[in-house]
Amino acid sequence: MLTLQQMADLARSHREDLDHPVASLLIGDRTFDFSDGPALMGVVNLSPDSTYRDSIANSTESALRKARVMATEGASIIDIGAESTTAKASRVDAVAQIDALVPVIAPLAADGLIVSTETYEPTVVEAALAAGTQVLNMTGVEHEERMLELAADAEATVIMCFSGGGNVREIVDVTVGEDPVPDLLAHFEPRIERARSLGVDRIVIDPGMGFYYGNLTDPPTRARHQATVLLNSFRLRRLGLPICNAMPSAYALFEEHYRSAEPFFSVLALLGGTTVIRTHEIPQVRAVLDTMRLLSV
Repeated sequence: MLTLQQMADLARSHREDLDHPVASLLIGDRTFDFSDGPALMGVVNLSPDSTYRDSIANSTESALRKARVMATEGASIIDIGAESTTAKASRVDAVAQIDALVPVIAPLAADGLIVSTETYEPTVVEAALAAGTQVLNMTGVEHEERMLELAADAEATVIMCFSGGGNVREIVDVTVGEDPVPDLLAHFEPRIERARSLGVDRIVIDPGMGFYYGNLTDPPTRARHQATVLLNSFRLRRLGLPICNAMPSAYALFEEHYRSAEPFFSVLALLGGTTVIRTHEIPQVRAVLDTMRLLSV
């Protein structure tokens, strides 16, 4: 059972990290300073293999409708991907991704919405930026240098996702049952340094809790690890950057009440210092954050 004492001990043990300032999130000409709470990132999936069935758009029109609804519900950023990151999902080549993404990105960008594109392919990055994407949700490191160069040229914001392999589709293991933060710091520090050397200064880090890992197939083990990372995310503040976390769906634990999972984990994310919450359940999470704000003591 997670207790108040455990959370108090965690905060006390890492007080310096808890108080460390975090840079504002800069996207285009907009600034998010998080003084009023985390920014919300809504998810629209163009792949039929995506696990979260409610987020799947079966057509361009469906994707546009879902994205616009999420924006009215409180999403500041709309994250769009054309390939699922689940283990059994079909691979989608770059050309097919571009064909699916561009007709969605362009109208949303024309509406003035902030669009994030999830990919690890440089050609997809190039096409997405040309269509109006302002955020690159980079789910791989294999071609990172080229993607960073493109981001620098476009002055785009970059989300660096933890990736143990060349990209998120390569199944790897993560440290389980121990402190996850040292591995995360060791992973992100050189990547951040390299990004800055290439002219990218709008950076967000994502510990990668929404991805599949070979040693996190047992639902309780996965949920415990995800909760641990969410509550310890404030310790990544020493990097000085905004922290994005994908909310766990925890289907096996919540079963028919699965739509309650992401709002529940958003409480842990907020307490743990997350500054960008990536979720499929914008209105429910928005209500949770509004309530947490009102209950400030």
